[in-house]
Amino acid sequence: MSKSAAKHFSINQSDSDFEKLRARLKLKILQAQKEFAQNFPELNQYIKQKGLELGRIRVSSTKLISAGALTGALLLSPPAGFNLPSPQEILAKLTDEGGGGESLPQKSIIDILSQFLPQHPRPLDRNEEKLLEEVIQNKMSIKTNTNLDGEHLNTTYGFIGAEQHLKRYPGDTLYNHGEGDVIKEGIAPGLGAWGYFAKSQDALSPSLVETERWYAVVQTLYLPDWNTRQPYLRDWYKHRKVLIVNTKNGNAVVAAIADSGPAAWTGKHFGGSPEVMEYLGGPRYKKGAVLVFFVDDPDNKVPLGPVDYNKLTLPETALTKV
Repeated sequence: MSKSAAKHFSINQSDSDFEKLRARLKLKILQAQKEFAQNFPELNQYIKQKGLELGRIRVSSTKLISAGALTGALLLSPPAGFNLPSPQEILAKLTDEGGGGESLPQKSIIDILSQFLPQHPRPLDRNEEKLLEEVIQNKMSIKTNTNLDGEHLNTTYGFIGAEQHLKRYPGDTLYNHGEGDVIKEGIAPGLGAWGYFAKSQDALSPSLVETERWYAVVQTLYLPDWNTRQPYLRDWYKHRKVLIVNTKNGNAVVAAIADSGPAAWTGKHFGGSPEVMEYLGGPRYKKGAVLVFFVDDPDNKVPLGPVDYNKLTLPETALTKV
């Protein structure tokens, strides 16, 4: 082969390699657009309403961006040259459009949840959870995490169901738990997953009374490592605080995990005490969609019970030690 022919062949081969690279890059971008639209339909629609198109992103031909990396980057930090609003800006914009404002954070959180949550409960991906953590911290002044100390529930978005009162000590009866609607659910014939709350009625502290009153049920028995790490996980989950948010009305409760369940065949993922359920949705509320996040509270300053975040101002004055 002559030198000129070899040079011509080399140029053609380089052009071919370049076109292959462009084709691969275009395919990656199309895959990213499709996955972004499927995973975040509300945000995708919001972007389009603002006159932005993911397909117009200019990417250097020397860089290949995977679909997963692009999707995550779009949510957590806008790529260079692409003016996608940050999560905080998106949340602020949605709040303004919903008319909630800072004076009514509960209304704004309802608007935000209706925009971002899938219509039907399912496990959320990490980007969705991070965004919602930001929402809760911003609107409720409570620090929550879906992944705390390396632990994570099988789902943070699912259905909650009504539970009965739990026996707090040997000889405890239903009528020791209050009166009116809160005792209509009855008292469970057996004990919770962690047994009695106290050895006797005299040993039942006010703190433990609140723990049973505002208790939650999560499916620890279905955790993938429950059997192999059971001793550690049993202690870690005992009376662990969680924030439960009714995704329809924004009502929120801080509860303590005190039982394991419900069974998978019930179609429910969480359970709540009669007091928890009544605050979340009223006396007739038996099942509904909720978010359940761990409360990051190492100093035990966040009280159990209702979170009236319309009245919260400063965390140090609103959240007192139990």
